[in-house]
Amino acid sequence: MTEKLFNDFPPVSTQEWEDQINKDLKGADYEKRLVWKTPDGLRVRPYYREEDLKGISHLDTLPGQKPYLRGTKKDNNWLIRQGFLVGDSLQEVNDRILAALDRGVESVGLRFDLSRQYDEEDMKVLLAGIFLPAVEISFAGVSCEKPGVFYAFLEYLRQSGTNPLQVRARFEFDPLGDAFFSGKLPDQKVLQVLKELVQACDPYPQVRVVSVSGCRMHDRGAGVVQELAFSMAMGEEYISLLTGMGIPLPLAVRSIHFHMGIGSHYFLEIAKFRAARVFWSQVADSAISVHATASFWNQTAYDMYVNLLRGTTQAMSAAIAGIDSMEILPYDRVIRDGTDQSFRLARNIQIILKEEAHFDRVIDPAAGSYYVENLTDSILKESRKIYDELIQKGGFSTVQGSQWIRDAIDSSRQRRLQNLSSRREILVGLNQYPDLEGKAPEGLSTAGDEKWLRAAANFEKMRLRTEQAGEEVPVVFLLTFGNLAMCRARAQFSANFFGVAGFRIIDNNCFASVDEGVQAARSSGAHIVVACSSDEEYETAVPQMSRSLGDGILLVVAGDPPCKDVLIAQGISHFISVRSNVLETLLQYQNELGL
Repeated sequence: MTEKLFNDFPPVSTQEWEDQINKDLKGADYEKRLVWKTPDGLRVRPYYREEDLKGISHLDTLPGQKPYLRGTKKDNNWLIRQGFLVGDSLQEVNDRILAALDRGVESVGLRFDLSRQYDEEDMKVLLAGIFLPAVEISFAGVSCEKPGVFYAFLEYLRQSGTNPLQVRARFEFDPLGDAFFSGKLPDQKVLQVLKELVQACDPYPQVRVVSVSGCRMHDRGAGVVQELAFSMAMGEEYISLLTGMGIPLPLAVRSIHFHMGIGSHYFLEIAKFRAARVFWSQVADSAISVHATASFWNQTAYDMYVNLLRGTTQAMSAAIAGIDSMEILPYDRVIRDGTDQSFRLARNIQIILKEEAHFDRVIDPAAGSYYVENLTDSILKESRKIYDELIQKGGFSTVQGSQWIRDAIDSSRQRRLQNLSSRREILVGLNQYPDLEGKAPEGLSTAGDEKWLRAAANFEKMRLRTEQAGEEVPVVFLLTFGNLAMCRARAQFSANFFGVAGFRIIDNNCFASVDEGVQAARSSGAHIVVACSSDEEYETAVPQMSRSLGDGILLVVAGDPPCKDVLIAQGISHFISVRSNVLETLLQYQNELGL
């Protein structure tokens, strides 16, 4: 049956596909139309075939086998983590932890206040009722300058009689990262403390104290290739530092774990985590340990429930890629730590992926995909180039190396922000399809500086500026006329465009004449009138509008018509189109309107 079916469909060669594609393009540029350039500059072709797997290494390996392309273990189970801010009442934190453990949490993330000291008695309160062999504990908000939390935890383990072989814990000690993000070079005294922490963990084979925080680079705008390359370089540097201070190589490698971000580029993220396993195997000859956190970079405060959808796709990509543990951030993290509801929804995203979608039952489901295997190979090769260049510059511990990394991340950040401004990249609800009735959530205007590092920051500041106008929020009147299909299409585009700034939109179906539309616009109290029709009707109709509306109203033309120069010669200078930089254009209108 199968053979007969395939006989009905003779094989088609790649050349035949290419010939048909070029025929359908009718002379259009193949590269511009069909080849996608990722934010990192990777070239992604429109299709891949079996022949594209030739030359890609390790495709015949199995899960748990070096170099771990297929996974570091023989299953795809991961730990569901929830973070807990350790506040004034340790008992309240413990109550919340126990409640979360009853609702599906398998990894507890504790975020400590660096200004406080914690001892073994505090650990007794925080960890009361938790059976440690069954739960992973993660400690963030720690530093080598104040390692008290670490020693308090070890003392608690000793006093509780917990078997060292059954303890699973991660500590976010990252002196290289701390120095890098503060603009300094690592302190040798701090590195000596790190050595002592690693030595203290020798009896605990599942306790990792050295964190490579690629997520911190991710949340500042680093691309997929950069995050991977810089993370691997930092991991290698930690190995060199620790072994140079007398730590045995196996213990040094065992002490390191990676904390990486999960972005919104679905297949790129799958490929990134797969490439990370191979890369680290080449660097350290060991399996990598990865905790993944959903991106804070692309969370939005406006229309924040969309963050639930972002968290879902991010969780799916990380689960398919195969990671050790994962945290999905509450959808309201921009304005607060989270609520019972937002934590529950974040938790349930992962629980659904396991219990209903069964993502944990298939190991490396992307294996053999022509597309994903090629992406993985491309990311691995490109990140290796950056890694090698960074090593030549001395890495994170030198002025030259650290400045080169900062410049690279800043360049990536600015490029991505520019793509958002021009809508080459989309954040739904922010620079495209905004909620026209939405308002800033309470707490956004007073959010701390770290909350304004996100991709959405410039757009949100602009919309806040509009809201602060109070009763003087600009009114945009869509003057639709002429060709019904074109006037409605351009009205929808214009409503979406000006809605990004929070302007009030007055839409209309289609006026019978330009004069009727102008009269309605004048009586509406509009600050901006947008001409919405076909290109053919603009040359005569728009100058007529301009004369009738007078100087007190901004007249904007929706589109980029052939008669644009003719209109500009008559003093009509405002145009919006798909080529417009949305952010710059709307900021210009705010300035012209005196906001």
